[in-house]
Amino acid sequence: MLCSIYQAIQIISWLAKYKSNSLKKYKLVIPILQVMCPLLAESTDGDEDDDLAPDRAAAEVIDTMALNLPKHVFPPVFEFVSLSSQNANPKYREASVTALGVISEGCLELMKNKLEPVLHIVLGALRDPEQMVRGAASFALGQFAEHLQPEIVSHYESVLPSISNALDDASDEVKEKSYYALAAFCEDMGEEILPFLDPLMARLLAALHSSPRNLQETCMSAIGSVAAAAEQAFLPYAERVLELMKNFMVLANDEDLRSRARATELVGIVAMSVGRIRMESILPPFIEAAITGFGLEFSELREYTHGFFSNIAEILGEGFAQYLPHVVPLAFASCNLDDGSAVDIVESDDEIFNGFGGVSSDDEARDEPRVRNISIRTGVLDEKAAATQALGLFAQHTKSSYAPYLEESLKILVRHSGYFHEDVRLQATIALKHILLAALTILQSQNEGAAKTKVILDTVMNIYIKTLAEDDDKEVVAQACLSVADIIKEYGYMAVEPYMPRLVDATLLLLREESACQQTEPDSDIDDDDTQHDEELMDAVSDLLPAFAKSMGSHFAPIFAKLYDPLMKFARASRPPQDRTMVVACLAEVAQDMGSPIAGYVDRVMPLVLKELTSSEATNRRNAAFCVGELCKNGGESALKYYGDTLRGLYPLFGESEPDNAVRDNAAGAVARMIMVHPESVPLNQVLPVFLKVLPLKEDHEESITVYSCVSTLVLSSNPQILSLVPELVNLFAQVVVSPEETAEAKAEVGRAFSHLISLYGQQMQPLLSNLSPAHANALAAFAPRS
Repeated sequence: MLCSIYQAIQIISWLAKYKSNSLKKYKLVIPILQVMCPLLAESTDGDEDDDLAPDRAAAEVIDTMALNLPKHVFPPVFEFVSLSSQNANPKYREASVTALGVISEGCLELMKNKLEPVLHIVLGALRDPEQMVRGAASFALGQFAEHLQPEIVSHYESVLPSISNALDDASDEVKEKSYYALAAFCEDMGEEILPFLDPLMARLLAALHSSPRNLQETCMSAIGSVAAAAEQAFLPYAERVLELMKNFMVLANDEDLRSRARATELVGIVAMSVGRIRMESILPPFIEAAITGFGLEFSELREYTHGFFSNIAEILGEGFAQYLPHVVPLAFASCNLDDGSAVDIVESDDEIFNGFGGVSSDDEARDEPRVRNISIRTGVLDEKAAATQALGLFAQHTKSSYAPYLEESLKILVRHSGYFHEDVRLQATIALKHILLAALTILQSQNEGAAKTKVILDTVMNIYIKTLAEDDDKEVVAQACLSVADIIKEYGYMAVEPYMPRLVDATLLLLREESACQQTEPDSDIDDDDTQHDEELMDAVSDLLPAFAKSMGSHFAPIFAKLYDPLMKFARASRPPQDRTMVVACLAEVAQDMGSPIAGYVDRVMPLVLKELTSSEATNRRNAAFCVGELCKNGGESALKYYGDTLRGLYPLFGESEPDNAVRDNAAGAVARMIMVHPESVPLNQVLPVFLKVLPLKEDHEESITVYSCVSTLVLSSNPQILSLVPELVNLFAQVVVSPEETAEAKAEVGRAFSHLISLYGQQMQPLLSNLSPAHANALAAFAPRS
């Protein structure tokens, strides 16, 4: 009976993955979930096969449905959760929070919009009298921390104390899941963690002393995330943690090697947090222990050892060169492991057909092995990925000292760029850029260096172009896009000119969503409504266009003409806000660097950009403000007729109703650009008081030169409208010159303007200066003209 239930559940799971439209068409989503959600509360006997357990199988179906039909799954699941969280039966309370954890990856966007009520349920369950409910709640929080970033971090004031209390739970299972949740939650935190640092570290250090091995391992992961978030503030705890890690890094019994691996990783993270000055003198024994541990034939320890050496290379920079003869051969050894030992092929999605043959939409397709359906995770693959990453980081940080290892590293990375598993390909894709840049440094002073560099550049660029079109993993392709953009920015158009036709073709393919990584399964019938292209991928693709524009200037115009229509498909009203802001940001950067040819697009894009100024998403408003400024700056006469609408659209972003400082800063940048190109078209008497009121800039200091150059230019030209605002100007200038956030260039701009005011008004300025604090007044005085 149990087996037939499991088979039925597997059929539903297959339908959800490959025939989700059918489930919608026949209105089966809600009926299925009405059966599956209560199954999460089904108890299982300890001797049952875990995979056949009803709750496990139901979770698998709900997860699959959430990934493929998020909009249809979230409402009924949340309804079940809301009711069950109040149920007197603890198994239903457990099921309610388990369901939230299970759907958090698939329904992430919907859950981000309902974080308040979702967290209310889960944090309540973390205080439940029943252990099983608390365990499920800590699991759910771990899933949220992994999938609902960065939004969940804004709830740190309620989440962190709850997790911290759970670390003292009577149940080891709850403790272990809470360490995991803490580790995941802190990964995206920064200074917000500081008020919690003391109580968290007190609990974690106590747990390291007294817990069994498995808890010590998850505890070390949590300490690593806390250290990474706290950075320099971790310093008071670093010495004690490092002393404890010495004990773990000498463990040699098989059952202790996983703990040794975690300790090795943690030392590297602590070193990154506290920095070279504090670490360099105490590192040798840790490095020696890490090298010794490599010989213990435990793949996970070798993997974490490569990560440790990568971190140490980053903090020591060229000072790491002394260790290269010891650590590079270890990385080579891992990279050259026999693939046969890495491939332990498990059955892919077709395993769901076992026991009920004939349920397939395409029997012939099943006869051909499809590599992309194989997902293999073994220790050896993780080790290879870590070693591949290490080679790139060693090259990046030791530069010319890496010369003896360059040739062998390149051979390995070329081989790994075509490796069967995407994790290894991803690391090879990143490392190839580092090897290329190191090669250019190493070879530039050698005879025949130019010819050798050309060969390496040719090898790397050909791999990247092939990856863009033919690799079937979106993350690998995204990384190839970013690497190409970085190479263009670093070395300019002449270096990549021979590859441009193929790069443009590959970019076009990606914008049309026709590359290998964007293909859906041939029998998939998921419609546009639920197809979510990878946001990370398209963000990376859209980075290529500004890179082309920056290297080519106005010569990019004919290429942009080819890419424009496919790009604008992502700006349709039916697209999600993330797509539209990706397009707007891309247009802004292209306008900035392509210059005057953007004028030909102003009439087509300005309505979209003006509408985005009113978006409910801060990122969209910020990018739109930046974009209107660049369109007005570079759009020539075409942009002039939009000045009135643009100023009206920007005005609300200067008011108190705008909650985001970066949006306000970009709005100021936009107005500054408009004033600089067409001051006669801006009503300065109305605009300048509003403009100056939001200064100095609070967050986006990339706008500093634009904004303060505009102010300075108006002052130096003795513009009467700005000279009516001298008290505001003096106060602004004082804040800019003492700001640690501002560049010397920005301070020089306001310094020149201040000097001009002194020359105009002389002693009349004294009352204004006497109102400033001594620090502000002294800083400004440095810019006053010498008498």
